[in-house]
Amino acid sequence: MPLNRQPHIPEPDAFYEELINAQRDLTDEQSEMFLAKLVLILANHVGDRAVVSEAITLARANTLATTAA
Repeated sequence: MPLNRQPHIPEPDAFYEELINAQRDLTDEQSEMFLAKLVLILANHVGDRAVVSEAITLARANTLATTAA
């Protein structure tokens, strides 16, 4: 199963709002922990190591490109 890079979440604005609201009133440390736990839960759900590895590579490259600009 290849990594799906096309928009795939119904109501993406509502999803983003839910994600942000879940972090409301958390400290920076708690927010980082929340996001790490969410990643691990979703990676386990995906269950395909190659897909998760591709996502990690993509996220890292995108982060480095964004912070280098």
